[in-house]
Amino acid sequence: MKNAKTALVTGSTSGIGLAIAEKLASQGTNLVINGLLEQAQGHALAQSLSEKYQVEVLFDPANLAHPEQIESMFKRAAKTFSGIDILVNNAGIQHTAPIEQFDNAKYQAIIAVNLSSVFYAMKAALPHMQQQSWGRIINIASVHGLVASINKSAYVAAKHGVVGMTKVAALENANNGITANAICPGWVETPLIQQQIDDIASAQKLSFEQAKGQLISAKQPRVEMANPAHIGDLVLFLVSDAAQGMTGTSLPIDGAWTAQ
Repeated sequence: MKNAKTALVTGSTSGIGLAIAEKLASQGTNLVINGLLEQAQGHALAQSLSEKYQVEVLFDPANLAHPEQIESMFKRAAKTFSGIDILVNNAGIQHTAPIEQFDNAKYQAIIAVNLSSVFYAMKAALPHMQQQSWGRIINIASVHGLVASINKSAYVAAKHGVVGMTKVAALENANNGITANAICPGWVETPLIQQQIDDIASAQKLSFEQAKGQLISAKQPRVEMANPAHIGDLVLFLVSDAAQGMTGTSLPIDGAWTAQ
């Protein structure tokens, strides 16, 4: 699609990232999708999205724990597209344990993927955005970028860092036609969450629905998860002209979690 904008969405082969990518593609945005799939699987997904939405789609398997792979991903994208106009930093991993029991390697991996990759991706994307005086950065943080929970020290530290880094990017580019915002979801219907529900149901001999309600209501007043497509809808708003004055914000989709 000529003259279309190009979006790079990290961690976009499933869940929230894929929903965001599909929403952007539905508006005629070319895509770079990213995830730890085999090349054949990734290319098949890219082709499927391209045919469905009639846009150009490039798959890149960069492991975001490695800065040099992030840099290479942007260089490969520049060979296909003029540059990245919309950057959505979505990729994330999780591990839970008390601080004194937290595995060092898992801590470092969470910081690398959930926080450091956001820095390296913005660093790679900003020069093109600055050159054209237009760009949109949306960092998928978390409700845990605003509040804490036990056993999530690395995740909470990373997501608080993402919120802070988003503010810095917004300040540095406030008059460059570039916005930077963070979205902070609470519970969202994803395969990762389904596994947590299954674990509670098994451990406490509860039905799936009982376990789901227990998981959500422990933190979130609205006992219903957000749909990944709803995150994608907010991304569409943030990349629109209507949101050109919104930058440096942290927007919860958390069922009143942080209202308490």
